[in-house]
Amino acid sequence: MSNHTTFRIGGPADYFFKPENKEDAVDIIRYLQKNKLPFFALGKGSNLLVSDDGYRGAVVDIESALKSIYAEENQIYAEAGVALNRFVDFSIQEQKKGVEMLAGIPGTVGGAIVMNAGAYGGEISNYICKVEILRNGSIVILGKDQLGFSYRRSSLTDTDVVLNGWFELPDGNTQELMKIRNELILQRNRKHPINYPNCGSVFKNPKGSTAAKLVEDAGLKGMIHGAAQISERHGNFIINLGGAKAKDVYYLIETVQKTVFEKFNIQLELEVKLLGYSQKVNKEIIN
Repeated sequence: MSNHTTFRIGGPADYFFKPENKEDAVDIIRYLQKNKLPFFALGKGSNLLVSDDGYRGAVVDIESALKSIYAEENQIYAEAGVALNRFVDFSIQEQKKGVEMLAGIPGTVGGAIVMNAGAYGGEISNYICKVEILRNGSIVILGKDQLGFSYRRSSLTDTDVVLNGWFELPDGNTQELMKIRNELILQRNRKHPINYPNCGSVFKNPKGSTAAKLVEDAGLKGMIHGAAQISERHGNFIINLGGAKAKDVYYLIETVQKTVFEKFNIQLELEVKLLGYSQKVNKEIIN
């Protein structure tokens, strides 16, 4: 899995499927769901830490299979494998505003829906009309009010697979929106450690503060374990200096959570998803 994550970390999965189109993807996932076989739907592999031992299940790469995007009447239809940068650029070209705050985030539409991705005060859920998912082998369409959105969360479970979404965006000016998009990308590139493999933001921001500030105030920026480092540029990023193992990253995650709790009585929750870890480990480290 180190070949399929932005972290460049992770052992082997038992099975890896790369469907060519939506029909193949649906057939594979439907089979896995109906037979209650463990699986994970993979987009760009960002926001993901895979265990060094790998994953005892099937990984289904949906990025190449679910890549359609088009405008219809007053809505934009985007499949789960569409890259967020492509989604942003397409929306801007259609003179629609609202999702430009996602520019520069290395994820897909499907992952953004599941975790209600956002930045700079905006969230993708603000613009969702409905979402098509695979649940227990059946295709289900859910309205926005059925998705249980909150900060970096939705009510979708690990076995629900987003296939596509319909979005309604207000009108905007393409030139102005492109200027905002470009400024946001430049801002991200200045702040984030883009020269090293990473998973993006590791922790969710707690109320009243940011994870990056808490890490910095705890004196943890720059801390190294093995070949993993808490970025000196941004405290909410852990970077792979070259050959880092999941256990190195995991150690830094635990150290941050423990130290921040001891110093500030704040429990940082994970934004990065763990794959290949036991349910007990997942629960303890996320909560």
